[in-house]
Amino acid sequence: MLLIYTHKITHRNKYIFNLIFKDILEIDFSLTQDAEEFRKFEGAKLNYSNNPLSTELFFTSRNLLFETGITEQNISVFEFNSQKVFYATGKASALPFDVFAASFYLVSRYEEYLPHIRDEHDRFEAKDSLAFQNNFLQKPLINIWANWVKETLQQKYPQLVFPEKKYEFISTIDIDNAYAYREKGFTRSVGGYFKSLSEFNFKEIKERNRVLLGSEKDPYDTYDFQLSILNKHKFKSIYFFLLGDYGVNDKNLPIESKQFQSLIKMLGDYAEIGIHPSYGSNKSKEQLKKEVNRLSKVLHRDVTKSRQHFLKLTLPETYRNLIDLDITDDYTMGFASQIGFRASICTPFNFYDLDMELETKLKIHPFAVMEGTLKYYMKIRPEDAMRKIKPLIDEVKAVKGIFISLWHNDTVNNQGLWKGWQSIYEEMVEYAVI
Repeated sequence: MLLIYTHKITHRNKYIFNLIFKDILEIDFSLTQDAEEFRKFEGAKLNYSNNPLSTELFFTSRNLLFETGITEQNISVFEFNSQKVFYATGKASALPFDVFAASFYLVSRYEEYLPHIRDEHDRFEAKDSLAFQNNFLQKPLINIWANWVKETLQQKYPQLVFPEKKYEFISTIDIDNAYAYREKGFTRSVGGYFKSLSEFNFKEIKERNRVLLGSEKDPYDTYDFQLSILNKHKFKSIYFFLLGDYGVNDKNLPIESKQFQSLIKMLGDYAEIGIHPSYGSNKSKEQLKKEVNRLSKVLHRDVTKSRQHFLKLTLPETYRNLIDLDITDDYTMGFASQIGFRASICTPFNFYDLDMELETKLKIHPFAVMEGTLKYYMKIRPEDAMRKIKPLIDEVKAVKGIFISLWHNDTVNNQGLWKGWQSIYEEMVEYAVI
């Protein structure tokens, strides 16, 4: 057991100590602000304050974890041990930067509460992040830093035992549109025909005819392929279903479709199922509630997992709405325009509400790569995709974290725009599960 001293116990430092020591390093600790108790303690101990008390392991603290409110931070990034760090400290400190304050700044998404320009979908952009601007977006820095803390503790206190961690892989798949042509209803099907005619897309008309007549498989029906990969490699998989009302950015099947319901139930036999809150639900808690209830009714059980459609995330409102509807786990934490680690971590963490200065019970599961990011934003060809994906997996394996990928059912059909990407999904899985 580790004893940690700090001159003032706050919600912020309790949160970050829990993250570093319990969630990442998986050891127990006690926290005290009693200097005399700390001096008398004879086991492994760590001092996080402004001054050393004796010969214990000392980490100089900066102000961030003792403040309340949100203010512009003066951050200067520099290198240590070939990695980026910030919040520099003096020579007396075990590390030359405040690892706990820096970790809190990144994992709390502090910068996303500060004034910034949002993109056309009302999202915080990757290019505005400290990680992107300082070239560490592809690094799970908090996990790397936590291992430095571990090594420093082990050098000082060899008797302190840390459990052996295991790397994990989770494949997540968003079902924005379960089928290209099937189960769309009369009005949408007729509209689809007219759209194809107006574009002189006779190939699509013929394909739609064959699918609706039952002579050809729907191009978005890639579920047999997905399940074959799952059965072959035995990894954890989660499906997120879009069940919003029809709109410009929400075009899945109507929930009244028995075939759609059967698909949800069938996939639920092999993988976990979560809600994919619609584009329209981000501004309406009532709409979100309706969608969660729809999925719960189909599954006949509570819905606890979610990922926002279009990765629409506004802090803290989006997460507060999920908490109010008893969602316990969210998988939205990642950027649409860049691959990597939005919160600089590859371990699930509890959402810290900066406005309320409160650690919540909502568990955030950050993903590292989305196929749409590679294709649409980064303009990566399928033959070059693994050169981008493999280094991310290697980073996660090195720190024994959790690598989470994000794909869609329609992008593994090996047709049209997505020709060549089906094999990339399988190659990624094969590399990730090892």
